[in-house]
Amino acid sequence: MTRPQDLVPKEIVAELDRYVVGQAQAKRAVAIALRNRWRRQKVPAELRDEILPKNIIMIGPTGVGKTEIARRLARLAGAPFVKVEASKFTEVGYVGRDVDSMVRDLVEAAVKLVKEEEMEKLRERAREAAEEKVLDALGHGSGFGLGFRSAVARVRGEAEADPPGGSGPGGRERARSQLRAGTLDDDEVEIEVTERPSPVMPFMAPGMEDMAQGLQDMVQSLGNNPVISMLGGGAKKRKRRVKVREALELLTQEEAGRMVDMERVTRDALDRAQNAGIVFIDEIDKIAGRDAGAGQGPDVSRGGVQRDLLPIVEGSNVNTKYGMVKTDHVLFIAAGAFHVAKVSDLIPELQGRFPIRVELEPLTRADLVRILQEPKASLVRQYTALLATEGLDVQFRDDAVEEIARIAEEVNERAENIGARRLHTVMERLLDEISFGAPDLRGQRIVVDAAYVRERLQGIAQDEDLSRYIL
Repeated sequence: MTRPQDLVPKEIVAELDRYVVGQAQAKRAVAIALRNRWRRQKVPAELRDEILPKNIIMIGPTGVGKTEIARRLARLAGAPFVKVEASKFTEVGYVGRDVDSMVRDLVEAAVKLVKEEEMEKLRERAREAAEEKVLDALGHGSGFGLGFRSAVARVRGEAEADPPGGSGPGGRERARSQLRAGTLDDDEVEIEVTERPSPVMPFMAPGMEDMAQGLQDMVQSLGNNPVISMLGGGAKKRKRRVKVREALELLTQEEAGRMVDMERVTRDALDRAQNAGIVFIDEIDKIAGRDAGAGQGPDVSRGGVQRDLLPIVEGSNVNTKYGMVKTDHVLFIAAGAFHVAKVSDLIPELQGRFPIRVELEPLTRADLVRILQEPKASLVRQYTALLATEGLDVQFRDDAVEEIARIAEEVNERAENIGARRLHTVMERLLDEISFGAPDLRGQRIVVDAAYVRERLQGIAQDEDLSRYIL
């Protein structure tokens, strides 16, 4: 089986086609960018550091697939990914988030990703340790580990008799077989788990969230200190009574987390963030404007945000709680509708850091039909599966899909064009009555055809004022 990082551009595009309809040029651009990362790892070391990623700027209206392409690409590559809104950042000195926070968020995503991978590798060992704890809790102990049932049997004067399942080695193995076969899944058991206190975020002024997070991490690290734990502080353990199935899962997660080497996780995560990280900067057109820095009111810091973004995109060192991170080889993908502003309105230095520009096409009616039917998790499949949980068999005819696409296209033309997102609104309105009454329709088969779609939506779609608020 081909590893994701070994996929050639054609295979990357084919994989993206399973989730995103159309936009061939954008898919080609990101596929080449991903393949170039693989190529960079193969060149001699002295040249490797000189090869920088070719950042991409996507231009196109909302709802055409800009974010989805970047997100699916990151998932395909197993790369840490973070999406940020350019409009949330402000120039240093103003209230708002500073641009360094996007790199800190990327490192957090990398640590989470690597930790989950390591826990998955250790899952088998963790499962075995969890089984031992569950067997002890069920009373199938041995030696000094005699469980609750064995103790009760001895108090009643039945110590010589083997309790149900047996507490000796033979009984424990029989219980283990039953546990693995799932016959004990619905039994209740009392286990001791580490309590995760809900994080209390210190109150901070807007724009100081990173400082608040740092204080919270410091308090948490104090709680993990063994000396403080001995004095009664730190993480608390509490007993919970749950079903065996849930107990196994809880204890497996806890054991896997305990087995993970966090030093290695941090080291690998920093390396992956620096060499494979992807930062998606949305709404970059909202900070475009050469003379914005000298403007008044809400535009006052636009030019400043661009200047602050520049060193991050071109490569700089950012200090995070896990260590210093170099952004030289992080891939930045920016996106914006650029209805009012143009790419040329960005400062020249920032334009130069996004050498690849891709224009995404507005969605046609044929594209909307394909979006409803073709992707692996298409809207039609989603709604069919959701209603099937109520015992309802909903089937969409092809003419119904065509009609939904036609209405979505018409509303997009008359009101604001929000692309494929309009389909969500139309589908919700179309299936509103069925979704509400689904529990009472169990066992029925409902066929959605063009006539049904027109009956439910035509009046709203034709009334321009009504469609503005409902669709």
